[in-house]
Amino acid sequence: MTAPTSPAIRVFEPALCCNTGVCGPDVDQALVTFTADLDHLRGLGVDIERHNLANDPTAFATEPAVRDFLKVGGSAGLPLTLVDGVTVATGSYPSRARLLQLAGRTDSTQSAPDSVSARVDLGLTAVTSGAAASSGGCCGGSGCC
Repeated sequence: MTAPTSPAIRVFEPALCCNTGVCGPDVDQALVTFTADLDHLRGLGVDIERHNLANDPTAFATEPAVRDFLKVGGSAGLPLTLVDGVTVATGSYPSRARLLQLAGRTDSTQSAPDSVSARVDLGLTAVTSGAAASSGGCCGGSGCC
């Protein structure tokens, strides 16, 4: 008898300036939280990946469910979350609790709560002046793009 395999969770995001979207002077807290949630699930061994339309268009073109979704709804409906190729969420990022449920991890063995309580190093560069933010690029010259 073989052990059940973990479902593959794939999140397809709209075009973001960085792979995580967590860059520049105006960071979206939803993206910070989602990045921390993904790191947490990966730490638990969950098969989870995210794909950014700007940096990984091939992933969008090669996944039939995503390709069909984009034909009908366009990128305005992203993010799109698939579990084993089946659409389970559109238009928003799933919470940590929902991701754990989708991964089949509904037990209470996880030590971290749904909210981010630990500091997560996201590789951000602090912007200390307006001049730095206007120095160019979508990330204000932070170099993350």
